[in-house]
Amino acid sequence: MASPPPHNDWFHRAPDVGGLQRFEAFFAGHGYELHRHDTYAIGNTLAGVQRFQYRGGWRHSLPGGTMVLHPDEIHDGEAGTEIGFQYRMMYIEPAMIQQMLGGQPLPFIKDGLSTDPRLFAATQVLLRSLACPLDPLEELDALFDLAQALNNAAGVSTTTRPTFDYVAAERAREYMHSALDRTVTLDELAHHSGRDRWSLSRDFRLLFGTSPYRYLTMRRLDLVRSLLIQGQSLVSASLIAGFTDQSHMTRHFAKTFGLSPARWMKMHRP
Repeated sequence: MASPPPHNDWFHRAPDVGGLQRFEAFFAGHGYELHRHDTYAIGNTLAGVQRFQYRGGWRHSLPGGTMVLHPDEIHDGEAGTEIGFQYRMMYIEPAMIQQMLGGQPLPFIKDGLSTDPRLFAATQVLLRSLACPLDPLEELDALFDLAQALNNAAGVSTTTRPTFDYVAAERAREYMHSALDRTVTLDELAHHSGRDRWSLSRDFRLLFGTSPYRYLTMRRLDLVRSLLIQGQSLVSASLIAGFTDQSHMTRHFAKTFGLSPARWMKMHRP
């Protein structure tokens, strides 16, 4: 849990990307008057109690849960205790959620708050520190996961049998293997596979058990391990395998394998 921030209101907004806006803020007392957005407002309280009026009642958001304010619903925001509150939020255009869900009704979280752990986990990539830029493919992967988690948290059931295009998904998979050393976007994969990007994203998960971004990251980490064994430095291996720098690679390596690449090398026996 984050430590209590200083009692000075502040607001930091990340650069807008496509239909996604992200920001982090702290308020010592009253934050916002009643207002509404034409987007989803989805976020996490990092510290303190975030109190707001929503759909006829007072809501109290605590660390560990997820706020999901539906488009065009009136709300405000203020501190629920004297220590203030700190939070991260993102605004997502409903049309973007619709594209990922294929025309289903928009997921609706009745009280504006959810304790669903799948939904909380789905927000973490998009709402991690705003100082960490999002890889384009990582961002769209995370948005797709968030849309599915919203559906689950809203209790939407899908009974139709999924259809898929294996040939298109395999084209995308093969293309990723040829592009480990550079940034790859979902639009690029869609172009090379001949399938629209959200159908391709669904197909890839269904057929290969993971998202395009996670698949690409794992193949890059495979390449890093091979390069390290061959004697490449951590910096060189990171760049050759398409990571932005050594710290970017190390973060993914530790998250995937549970230990740092330096420790892995020390433990490795040929």
